[in-house]
Amino acid sequence: MNKFNKLATTLGLKLDNPTQLELAFIHRSYLNENKSYKTSNERLEFLGDSILSFLTSSFLYDKFPYIPEGELTNLRSSMVKTTTLAKVALSLDLGSYLLLSRGEEEGGGRKNPSILADTFEALLGIIYLQKGLPIVKKILESRLYPLLDNILEEKAYKDAKSMFQELIQEQKRVSPVYKVLSEKGPDHVKEFTIGVFVDDILYGKGSGKSKQEGETGAAKAALEKWKQK
Repeated sequence: MNKFNKLATTLGLKLDNPTQLELAFIHRSYLNENKSYKTSNERLEFLGDSILSFLTSSFLYDKFPYIPEGELTNLRSSMVKTTTLAKVALSLDLGSYLLLSRGEEEGGGRKNPSILADTFEALLGIIYLQKGLPIVKKILESRLYPLLDNILEEKAYKDAKSMFQELIQEQKRVSPVYKVLSEKGPDHVKEFTIGVFVDDILYGKGSGKSKQEGETGAAKAALEKWKQK
């Protein structure tokens, strides 16, 4: 049994030509050293990313009929982010199938979360082309969607500001206050430094090209400080 037959079996796929799955594993770096390959997996990744977003949106829409759009968006972001998809890729041992340049190989590309996540999306793309949307949906139902329980338990879908606000309101019955500490640079490249305060005590600082970005950084710093208490 060649390696792609093994992967097809693991995924529960019945393919006429499992070797076609190889297209999902051609990293762009490999093309520089192997002229017999003309295209990388990036086009498949583009297709798989769109399919993943659509099916995950549909799954969450049906599962949580009363959750507003903003929370659904945060949940979807947590489910399709690099670290989550990399976990699925690792569970399928996708790294062992990758075609990489020597440099990527030596740099640990087979365990690189970004490469693994992109490869999983590319794999979804080729499976869609070969077997259609229902089969991709089944794979997500068995491999990705079960991770939702852990995401909900850890509140990983919440942004830093929401998490810090909930924490402070629960502990102190007040809301954190964000203040601009400084602004640097001309208007078109201005950088803001924001502080988040609780009872007039500074809990964290963050910087960014917008006030929102600075507030997010401040909230993350405050959460880290709170965990160390």
